[in-house]
Amino acid sequence: MTDAFHIDVPHTDGTLAVIALAGEFDLAAAPAVRTRALELLENGHPDLVADLSGVTFCDSSGLGALVGIWRCAKDADGSLTLAAVPDRLGRLLSVTGMDTFLPPYPTAEAALAARQGNRTTA
Repeated sequence: MTDAFHIDVPHTDGTLAVIALAGEFDLAAAPAVRTRALELLENGHPDLVADLSGVTFCDSSGLGALVGIWRCAKDADGSLTLAAVPDRLGRLLSVTGMDTFLPPYPTAEAALAARQGNRTTA
């Protein structure tokens, strides 16, 4: 596997932040994703959207990082929403039932709109 991994935060607004991931989300990348997500939580963005549109591969370490981030977001009275989930990861989330607490959306924009709607009605 050779795809370099990148993390970007293209959107922050109030409690919401989008963390965009690109490349191979594996054992080497998972700690950096956790660190960046925790920084966002600590900086007042407990509602995270993980844009996975650029992810070319995700192993159990990447999945574990997402679950850990979800737990930390929940502890911060926030949420983690997934966007543009690659097919293989989507099947794994569905088979394991994890898609019930890590809801997938087709795009980051759709996930962001859903999160914004939930915060304004809560």
